[in-house]
Amino acid sequence: MGAKESVVSEKYPAKPITMIVPFAAGGSTDMLARVLEGFAQKYLGQPLIVVNIPGGACTIGMNELAGASPDGYTIGMVGPSLMLQPLYGQTRYHYPTALEPLVNVIAFPTVLATSSEKPWKDLRELISYAKQHPGEIKFAHGGLGTGTHVAGEMFAQEAGIQIAQVPFRSEAESLAALLGGHVQLICVSNPAVLTDHIKNGTVRILGVAEASRSTIPGFENVPTFKEQGINISFNFWNGIAAPKGLAAGEKNRLAEGFRKMIEDPEFKKNMEEWGISIQYMGPEEFSARWIEDNAKLTKTIKETGIAELIAAQKK
Repeated sequence: MGAKESVVSEKYPAKPITMIVPFAAGGSTDMLARVLEGFAQKYLGQPLIVVNIPGGACTIGMNELAGASPDGYTIGMVGPSLMLQPLYGQTRYHYPTALEPLVNVIAFPTVLATSSEKPWKDLRELISYAKQHPGEIKFAHGGLGTGTHVAGEMFAQEAGIQIAQVPFRSEAESLAALLGGHVQLICVSNPAVLTDHIKNGTVRILGVAEASRSTIPGFENVPTFKEQGINISFNFWNGIAAPKGLAAGEKNRLAEGFRKMIEDPEFKKNMEEWGISIQYMGPEEFSARWIEDNAKLTKTIKETGIAELIAAQKK
């Protein structure tokens, strides 16, 4: 049996591989998939065919991925939403257990920012003010139940403060609300939206929720939440998964191929130009990250009432 399995793995891949992106074309996840697509022939020996299946807060695409044959010819781009959606209501599959982690590719830091008109220079000053004025501070995010909403609630919970959440349809909209003085804080997962405003002095970064300081240009000197006494490390990773049950040979071949793509100098150059931090993880490390983040997110959703807010919105 072992010899037969190794022969099958040596032949793999024998045809193009479909890569599902559970978002519309043009977004950051889609752009990352398109860059990887350009390296597939060189490092996998077959083309990647990127297929966009947006909708249902990415559940439509993830249903297609989880329901596909685990033969190595259907893989997909994934992020923390695969953990969040089953916490908000019934999904066709329980994605954290219906999918197989292959590799993580990049990570966007969770960034908390304020208007430079506000007096707070760091998280300690903000927390001190918030404790003296409970519920007065509003934080903007990219929509109910999104990762930025959850990250903001994580921060408030860990800091022991009451801040009011205000949902918007995008990070651009929430930034406009901050600049317009309608909210006092913004939680974002794409630091690039803030870069110009940091340069012209209208926005101040209070902290990044990374394990270590960000390597993204312009953010290297921003202290982490942990450095400021807030024990949170949560970023927005983007990785690749397959349907559960993928054979070890195929899994290893894919993981190795993607590792080579991610290490390619041209790929690194692309990511640097976009201001994106590469954070490669192989199957074992990525799997450990899933388990850790799933526990964190389950706890936050349970204790902050986010699921109830979403349920009420659906009525």
